Amino acid sequence: MSFRAGLSIEQRRNSAGGLHLWAGWGDSVGTPSERGMTYDALHVFDWIKARSGDNPVYIWGHSLGTGVATNLVRRLCERETPPDALILESPFTNIREEAKSHPFSVIYRYFPGFDWFFLDPITSSGIKFANDENVKHIACPLLILHAEDDPVVPFHLGRKLYNIAAPSRSFRDFKVQFVPFHSDLGYRHKYIYKSPELPRILREFLGKSELERQH
Repeated sequence: MSFRAGLSIEQRRNSAGGLHLWAGWGDSVGTPSERGMTYDALHVFDWIKARSGDNPVYIWGHSLGTGVATNLVRRLCERETPPDALILESPFTNIREEAKSHPFSVIYRYFPGFDWFFLDPITSSGIKFANDENVKHIACPLLILHAEDDPVVPFHLGRKLYNIAAPSRSFRDFKVQFVPFHSDLGYRHKYIYKSPELPRILREFLGKSELERQH
C-alpha cells in the first residue's frame, strides 16, 4: 500500500509538471489503443498550448511515438491549430511495414501466410500508425532524424517517409529536412540524443521554423 500511495503522489507531481501517461500504460486506467493514445496526445497538447503563451510548441515523436505524433499533428492541422514544428526520430512509414521489417520477424516473414497470420490481425484491430498517409495532411515544418544502423526501425523506412513527405503539397510552404546519422557513430535506435551535432541541427531547423511561423 505504501508503494502504491507513493506512486500515486509521484504521478500527481509528474502531471503537474506536464508529464502524462497514456491511458492503459503504467498505472493509468483504461485500455491502450491507437485511438486512445491520439486522443490523450490531443488533450495534452491543448493543456500545454493553454499554458505556453507566445512560446512555440514543438511535437517530437520517437519510434512508435512517431505514429502518435503524426496522428496528433494531422488532427491539429485539420482544425487549423498546427504546432510550430514536428520532429520525427527513427520513424517508420506505417505499422504494417515496420512489423514486416522488424528483426523479430526475420525468420517468419518469408513463410507462406506471414501477412495473413501476423500482419492482418494488427491492422484489422485498428492499429495502423500510418505516418505515410498522415504526412500528406500535415502543414508545418518537419524534421526527420534517423541512424543508418537502427536495428529496430530500419533506416530505409525513415528515408521512404521523407521521400513521401517532401513532395507533398501540404508542405509546399514549409521546410522538410532529413538528417541521417552514419552507422559508424553507433547511435542505433535510441542514441541520437548523444550526437554533439544535434543541438546545432535543432537550432538551425527550429530557427528557420520560427521565421516561417512569423511570416
